Amino acid sequence: MTTTRIILFAKAPIAGRVKTRLIPALGHEGAALLARRMLDHALNIAGAAAVGSLELCASPLPTHPDWQGISLPAGIETSDQGDGDLGVRMARAAQRGLAGGQNVLLIGADCPALGAQHLRAAAAALLDHENPYDAVLLPAQDGGYLLLGLKTHAASLFEDMPWSTAQVAELTLQRMTALGWRVSVLEPLPDIDRPEDLIHLPEAFRPAHSLNAP
Repeated sequence: MTTTRIILFAKAPIAGRVKTRLIPALGHEGAALLARRMLDHALNIAGAAAVGSLELCASPLPTHPDWQGISLPAGIETSDQGDGDLGVRMARAAQRGLAGGQNVLLIGADCPALGAQHLRAAAAALLDHENPYDAVLLPAQDGGYLLLGLKTHAASLFEDMPWSTAQVAELTLQRMTALGWRVSVLEPLPDIDRPEDLIHLPEAFRPAHSLNAP
């Protein structure tokens, strides 16, 4: 029976090297603290979804000193994102998961609004025997995407993509349509990448000091 693997992409939450676009609003330490809180949230919801195995695809590998003092859930698998742009790294992780006979949900750690229910809905859409989808896409409100669910690898979804632009979700959907895939598109959610996104940040995720955000 096919199962689902959640692959969570994340950087070690080190000040000055993570969430750098938020530094003008939060400072180096504040941006790193927020990255840590969002990582913890993503790990928690992935575990709570209980749809299959969970892999943290990290930069750098979690055995690196940058991850010292950061607790990871028991039983979680870890891997190294490796070299290449985001598309190369995502394609490599997706292909590895699919080669193991599992459907794959690729997610990041940038969206406090993402919940276990979204992961369960995406996994169910790929596993539905009566009305199955070939892929699931959960767009971000800024035009990127927060979740990509796959049951088949397609290199075209990751190559020559203008990452970190408002075109990513739409281009990904166009390429899936060109493949003849049936795609479940979930309701967009806000991610937290830039100072103007902080308006969407729940109170529980906010640093103790005030934000200098727009």
